[in-house]
Amino acid sequence: MKLKKMNAALGLLSIAAMLLHIVNIVFSYLTFDFKLLTAIPLMVLVCLHAICGMLTVFLQADGMRLDLYPKQNLRTILQRVSAALILPLLILHINTFDMLKSAAEAGRWLWFSLLLLSQLLFYGTVLTHVAVSITRGMITLGLLTSLDRQKRIDRVIYVICAAVFIIASFVVIKTELAMFLPGGMV
Repeated sequence: MKLKKMNAALGLLSIAAMLLHIVNIVFSYLTFDFKLLTAIPLMVLVCLHAICGMLTVFLQADGMRLDLYPKQNLRTILQRVSAALILPLLILHINTFDMLKSAAEAGRWLWFSLLLLSQLLFYGTVLTHVAVSITRGMITLGLLTSLDRQKRIDRVIYVICAAVFIIASFVVIKTELAMFLPGGMV
């Protein structure tokens, strides 16, 4: 149970660091003042969270048979699938700016478009993982005990994550199009 609680705490800290990183990136893209000061602490927390999460799933049987109650376990399935997708998309995300630049310079517009699409997929995957994980982490840490309160908090979190997705996607994609498309501003 200690590992599960440590993972929940690291997950919630990762979420806070990620939201700070998104705000920093959106601000950077709006002002063209690119500073990635929030990336390193976020990466450390996410790596620790991922390690604890894998150890929890593989070493501690939590008694969940996901196939028995698919509707009730939808959140668990979304949480695990999104966690698995984050790593390959993260590797792409870290290198996207440079790859967009070289694709634009080489006139490889299909590749350029696929890179933009991969960013949207990355943002959606990360924010889906966040949306289905926050209240679960709070429950694990004993910060939330009421099912009704969990449902209300979840609704608010879903709306916030959707808004963050829309704002970050719009700002980042619009700015990258303006920077890399021939003719500049879109």
